[in-house]
Amino acid sequence: MSSNVGLSTPRGSGTSGYVQRNLSNLRPRETFTPYPASLPAHRQRQPNAEILEHDRLRQIEVQVYDLRDKLEDEGTGEEEIELQTEALRRKLSDEDERGGRAGGGSDGKSGEGRGKGLK
Repeated sequence: MSSNVGLSTPRGSGTSGYVQRNLSNLRPRETFTPYPASLPAHRQRQPNAEILEHDRLRQIEVQVYDLRDKLEDEGTGEEEIELQTEALRRKLSDEDERGGRAGGGSDGKSGEGRGKGLK
């Protein structure tokens, strides 16, 4: 045996006495930084205006569709349904224009018409 490593004699041990080092032993890193300090800090991006506009229009169409579905269930005529849905669409679009575009539709109006038929 070299360097006093392992068994003094392999007799009776059921092994050959060959000693290997443990390759799966991971030594801790002293100073680990995943990113170099020279990189700038994360900067918040501005939301995409097209996506915000699409979401606003979608919320209007959801309310219009809810009205259309309710009127169809009540058996209202197709012409009357078109008139009421178009009036609601114009009203919501005007409110959106008057209310400004800074709100982003988070003023609680998006779910206002929902649930009225459930009571």
